Amino acid sequence: MTAVPAPSSPARGLLRQLARDTGYVLFSLPLAVVGFVLAVAGISLTAGLLVTTLGLPVLAGVLYAARGLADLERLRLPAVLGRSRVRPVYLTPERGARFWRRVFTPMRDPQSWLDLLHAFVRLVVALPTFVLMLVWWALALTGTLYGVYDGAIPRGPDDQDLSELLGMGDGTGARIALNTAIGLFALFTLPLVARALARVQAALAYSLLTGVAEMRQRITTLEEQKRAAASAEASALRRLERDIHDGPQQRLVRLAMDLGRARQQLAADPEAARRTLDEAVAQTRETLDELRALSRGIAPPILVDRGLPSALAALAARALVPTELVVDDELGRSGGRLDPGLESAAYFVVAEALTNVAKHSRAATCRVEVARKVGRLEITVGDDGIGGAHLAKGHGLSGIADRVRAAGGTLEVTSPAGGPTRVHAELPR
Repeated sequence: MTAVPAPSSPARGLLRQLARDTGYVLFSLPLAVVGFVLAVAGISLTAGLLVTTLGLPVLAGVLYAARGLADLERLRLPAVLGRSRVRPVYLTPERGARFWRRVFTPMRDPQSWLDLLHAFVRLVVALPTFVLMLVWWALALTGTLYGVYDGAIPRGPDDQDLSELLGMGDGTGARIALNTAIGLFALFTLPLVARALARVQAALAYSLLTGVAEMRQRITTLEEQKRAAASAEASALRRLERDIHDGPQQRLVRLAMDLGRARQQLAADPEAARRTLDEAVAQTRETLDELRALSRGIAPPILVDRGLPSALAALAARALVPTELVVDDELGRSGGRLDPGLESAAYFVVAEALTNVAKHSRAATCRVEVARKVGRLEITVGDDGIGGAHLAKGHGLSGIADRVRAAGGTLEVTSPAGGPTRVHAELPR
């Protein structure tokens, strides 16, 4: 017996999507009926009891019930839209709130009213899509298999077939050919029709139940990124100001004093003046070295000219703790440059992490890994130090956290007492 080959991967994917779309559309109608009946009955009962205080608790109950149906719909949306589930952050009563404050809490939440609106209007879309889905499936199945049961259909002497009305003849062959053609057309277009009907329903649910929540979540995320960027910039400016004050500024003050002393010594003791000038020249060189180091912290030229791998290699070479650097090969290839903002964020994350390792970890070795993944850049800095690192304000890792949040990424720190410490950052790209 010859084995029948399994369907190819695209065919299996098409069948799975067809099953998901069909199930989504068909099960939407009973849910829509339940939601519509709940909404109409709840609002009617609320209106009837509004003259008493019982109407408001009933309305709150209706809003909570609509929220439950909305949550059920949000669980079903990812199968159709291919997006992760997003649940709005609903208003919640404060701990210890009194009864009437709890009653009014859902009424003050705009998303609760959107949930109720979805329960009202959902039936308008669910009913026609349900009917179209059933009709298309019926055409596909009955038309494709028409030749099997054509002889079992009773016909009177005056009955006219569609093939005869279209001028194709009144014979059995013409009748079977026409109905089979209709069935094959419905069968081949069924995935497209099911996808369209499911997307129509899902679009309504997404716009009312998830779209506003995603927009609010995006606004919140952007606000957090803005605050993190401002915090990171302020911290960098304070550190730069402190470094200039403690380094180059002090050396320039001493240089001015040495030059003044040399001018006074020039006539009385030329040899002492020469030694003072030599010290001033040395101070000038050290000041220039410190200024170059500070400029690298602001905008490292090697990052702009040669890219992230070379800049990280320079960081690892200058690190006070012996550091092993592992960079994804794709980042070092020609044309593998990332967005300049992403490269800058990644560079400073590694730079600040290595500074934190040198100052606080008491580590003997350190390892930096940078990998380019789908949609993100992963950075991991680990050391074998004493551990105890955390993200509290005032500690070295807070600057890393601010930079990562400003870039829209996430940061995870694992540092138990006694070590080791692992700092893992993911930056979107």
